Amino acid sequence: MTSQTTQHAKATLLHSLHRTPGAPLLLPNAWDVASALVVEQAGAAAVATSSAGVAWSLGVPDGDVLDRDRAVELIARIAAAVRVPVTADIEGGFADTAEGVGETVAAVIAAGAVGVNLEDGTRSPMEQTGRIAAARAAADKSGVPLYLNARIDTYLFGLGEESDRFQETVGRMHAYVGAGASGVFVPGVTDPATIAALASAVDVPLNVLVKPGAPSAAELAGLGVARISLGGAVAGAAYAVARRATEELLTSGTYGAVADALPHNDLNALFAR
Repeated sequence: MTSQTTQHAKATLLHSLHRTPGAPLLLPNAWDVASALVVEQAGAAAVATSSAGVAWSLGVPDGDVLDRDRAVELIARIAAAVRVPVTADIEGGFADTAEGVGETVAAVIAAGAVGVNLEDGTRSPMEQTGRIAAARAAADKSGVPLYLNARIDTYLFGLGEESDRFQETVGRMHAYVGAGASGVFVPGVTDPATIAALASAVDVPLNVLVKPGAPSAAELAGLGVARISLGGAVAGAAYAVARRATEELLTSGTYGAVADALPHNDLNALFAR
């Protein structure tokens, strides 16, 4: 089986993992090769990168600051290290133009990924529709059936009037799916009624972002959600351990913060294969 055939099979598998109702794809997002291997070994069916975690690990803030080449290099390292499908968060596409977004998607596919998140942020829906269409065209040209997850930031950023936000979101959903999105991602929503209404409003998989206090995965499955992401929270939790360990060492001279660390040999074994 050639590498291209294998990548095509992984892309097809990633699409099939977005099942609803009842069995959403669960994604504890990774940010480097080690975290991706840990996620895979723990049983995740796919590895999704966190744009925030990746940016932080490479020394820049999240939010369209990281340059394309560094992002793609990391995606390639992760895709080469794991056996499961990899979907990469490419923020706004690492480009100012729709043509540039297409170039990014081509590079991400060449790096071995079979899915992307592409966010609209504060861009107009018309502009984002063009960027999604360019991403889909690049994927089609590659021959890989890329899973294109269109992130809609109306709720996350509080865009527009609250009374109009649901209809604005649904309008963007339909526009983005029409432009070639495989699914839609609406972070910033935890209200069950709103989630259920969003899931019913479009005939493609709905992805939501979760955090402590959000409905459980089982509850979200019952609402029609097909994909559940932890986003940058896992990376944030790891960095919180680093800070707690440092503060504990510097203040009390004790080491309890690292009591639950993964054993050295277990982590080494992930790379041995």
